[in-house]
Amino acid sequence: MGRAVSQVLEERADAFAALRFERGETPDFSVCDVIIDFTTPEASVELAERCAARGGPALVIGSTGFTPEQCAAVEAASAKVAVVLSGNYSLGVNILVGLVEQAARKLKAEAWDVEVFEAHHRRKVDAPSGTALMLGDAAARGRGTELDAVRTPAREGITGARETGSIGFSALRAGGIVGEHAVVFASEDEVLTLSHSARDRSLFARGAVEAALWVARKPPGVYDMQDVLGFRA
Repeated sequence: MGRAVSQVLEERADAFAALRFERGETPDFSVCDVIIDFTTPEASVELAERCAARGGPALVIGSTGFTPEQCAAVEAASAKVAVVLSGNYSLGVNILVGLVEQAARKLKAEAWDVEVFEAHHRRKVDAPSGTALMLGDAAARGRGTELDAVRTPAREGITGARETGSIGFSALRAGGIVGEHAVVFASEDEVLTLSHSARDRSLFARGAVEAALWVARKPPGVYDMQDVLGFRA
C-alpha cells in the first residue's frame, strides 16, 4: 500500500509525498499536512498519539484489526488532530455500505438471514477484514441494533440452528486475492447478494489520497469515508 500511495501521488499535481517512513523511524512531521498510514493497529495508535502530542499533522488511517482499546486511543488522539479512520478507502465499497444498510432496513430479520463473505491474499493477518466489519455494522444499523449483539463468527462443528437476526461472517485467505466482499440476504425462497470486487490496490490508494486532501484542513475529530464522499449529512 505504501508503494501504491506513492505511485498515485506521483501522478497528481495537487499533492506530493513530502517524506516516507517505516515503523520505528522518527521523521520530521512538520513538513507534512497529512500522514497516510497503512501499517498495524499498534503502529497506528503510536503514530496518532505522537501527532496529537504535537498538534498535527492530520491522519488518514487504513490499518485494520483494531481492538476496542486501540480504537479508544485513536479517538482520544482525535481530540487534538483530525483523523480519517476507515476499513476501506474504495468508492465502490462505501457505496455498497449504504446499500447494505438500506437493504437491511427493508428486509426484516424475522425472514431474512444476513451473511458477510470476504476473501483476501494469504498475507492478510486479521479476520474478518475491516471492510467486512464495516458491512456488518451497516446491516446492524439498518436493523436498529449493534453488531456486537448479533455477530456470529465463522462456524465449525455442530453449531445448531441459526439464530434469528444474527449476522454471520466467513473469511478466505489465499494467494494474491486483492479483496472480495459480498453480503448475502437469504429468505426461505429467495437470495439477494450485494458484492464488490477489488482488482488493483491502487483504488484504495486513490481513495486514501482523496481522504488526505479532504481532511488536511478539517478540525480535530474522527471521520470516515462516508464523510469524505459527502454521503453523511
